[in-house]
Amino acid sequence: MNILLIGMPGCGKSTVGVLLAKVMQYTFVDCDLLIQKRAAMSLQDIIDRRGLEAFLAEEEAALCALCEDGSVIATGGSAVYSEAAMTHLKKDAITLYLSLPCHEIERRLTNIKTRGVAMSKGETIASLYEERRPLYEKYADITLDAYGLDIEETVEHAFALIADFRKSI
Repeated sequence: MNILLIGMPGCGKSTVGVLLAKVMQYTFVDCDLLIQKRAAMSLQDIIDRRGLEAFLAEEEAALCALCEDGSVIATGGSAVYSEAAMTHLKKDAITLYLSLPCHEIERRLTNIKTRGVAMSKGETIASLYEERRPLYEKYADITLDAYGLDIEETVEHAFALIADFRKSI
């Protein structure tokens, strides 16, 4: 059984994921790093050189090839665009959506031009947020509103929610 973390860029999937994996004694997988390794370039370089569609195809291929057990998996924010990838990843996973309000995402994303965020030219964080939020909600087994929580509190809440969810299945 894996724990799959989804949410907007900047919501803390990688940071929370590392600590949650330690607490759960799981391994940690950062899907953005897997994509970069497969493509031999940064996420932003993939988007800049090959285009958004090529980036999304590369992401889908990386996610569909992932075979983990006993891992906390931090997806990229755009993973939810691929139904094939999400279906594959959710087969043996509890999916946790780290939710934050848009204004907090905007505050955290200070490196939007270099971070490798999958967004069209002229698109704003607010429009991206509105586009993706229903997809996060669709795929989530659990939603954690992390607004106002520090990293340790977020990990504690995530661990408790996962434990409660496991009891219910």
